[in-house]
Amino acid sequence: MTAQFEIKGFVVEIEQDVLGSLLLSNDFRRVAGILRADHFLEPLHAYLFERIGEAFDRYATTSPAVVVKMLPVDDAQAWGARLGKSVSAYLAEMASNTFTAPASVELAARKVIEQWARIKMGEEGARLHAVAAETTVNAHELISSLGNRLDEIGADLRLGGSRQTRFSMRMAADVAMTEIREAIHNGSGMTGTTWGLTDVNRVTGGLHRGEMVIIGARPSMGKTAVAGSVALRAARAGAGVGFVSLEMSSSKIAMRALTDLAYDRNARIAYSDLITGRVDDATYDAIEWAQTELAGLPLIFEEQSGLTITELRAKIERIADDLKAMGKSLDVLVIDYLQLLRPSARYSGNRNNEISEISSSLRNFGREYNCAIVALSQLSRNVEGRDDKRPTLADLRDSGSIEQDADTVAFLYREAYYLEKAKGKDPDKEADRVARLIDVANKLEFIIAKQRNGPVKTVDLSVVRVFGTTGGVS
Repeated sequence: MTAQFEIKGFVVEIEQDVLGSLLLSNDFRRVAGILRADHFLEPLHAYLFERIGEAFDRYATTSPAVVVKMLPVDDAQAWGARLGKSVSAYLAEMASNTFTAPASVELAARKVIEQWARIKMGEEGARLHAVAAETTVNAHELISSLGNRLDEIGADLRLGGSRQTRFSMRMAADVAMTEIREAIHNGSGMTGTTWGLTDVNRVTGGLHRGEMVIIGARPSMGKTAVAGSVALRAARAGAGVGFVSLEMSSSKIAMRALTDLAYDRNARIAYSDLITGRVDDATYDAIEWAQTELAGLPLIFEEQSGLTITELRAKIERIADDLKAMGKSLDVLVIDYLQLLRPSARYSGNRNNEISEISSSLRNFGREYNCAIVALSQLSRNVEGRDDKRPTLADLRDSGSIEQDADTVAFLYREAYYLEKAKGKDPDKEADRVARLIDVANKLEFIIAKQRNGPVKTVDLSVVRVFGTTGGVS
């Protein structure tokens, strides 16, 4: 055989078993979404896995006789010489010796991935041991490199047990019809998790698993307010929600959530009043009621500044585990905010590439963990230099990759913020400014600038209920 059979800890029967089960099952689709050729440590098995896939795609069968015909004559002879027997004889042996029933082929596939991950991690450990002995090695770069590699291995290991990625048109249509029936049943046009904002739900269909939403704004526009309100309302609707804050403590976010919930009991409590302790008995009762409800929600907070992408993945894992213990899956993950994440050392000094790496990683997390990603983003200062300060896609800070990677990009704009800072040049203009400020004092524009699966339009929201000021967003 080949040298791979001599790897310490490698059990050849695990790979032979899944190949034998595929040869008997006649259905390659069951593993196509979770298993790749490079998960096989024995090169011959990787090669045969690809030929089995080709046989199924071309002839809708994985029988040994057809698979053998997929091998070029030169390849068959070369592999036969290494085996000491014909490839057809080797295929027949694997099919007859398999101990996994075709119905359980997915389980056998995951065992292959687990073995691959275990041995690859051992190789990384050996490499670390060897490199760490070099006195000139940069410890920070070594940790970053190792973390990225283990991250990649872990991603494959998780994906192998999580979801299907390959669909026929019939399978995709079945999923689409399920979503359509759910939307009809909901009566709201929603096929995803609620935003808690009726008009935004109507335009977007909700927050969808595997997709990334970017909410961008300049400071003081209410990014955290909106994201917190969305997280709270999604959790109240039964969704499992994670909120990763790189800037604000979880207790401060919880205070904002308490004011939001208390609003439902007609208690308008300013966030600043909670911080300063200006709370009367009636207000305190409403806050206690809100605390009881908040404690029971499937909403997990993580607070830590300066997270790397690798560290963020670890946080997501823990959030998912906590929600699983509550009987929930991770449906929505909020990141506050994107530019505060730390990239790997790979693109150190090139901010455009660093943000591209972060954005791409967040999008991949959405697919890997099958959850909606809501990432907040700071906008460039160019907005402040224009007469019309409504943001556009060109204002996304540091990288065009954010727009590219996102399925939906929304901007927040409060005209009142700029009117409050302005002053009329004469009495008439000042009167116009004050009158306009009164008209838009409670108005928040939710500008949907990009949406892969829907229209781009502006939704007017009311900030009479601002998360952390007097309640939430509606």
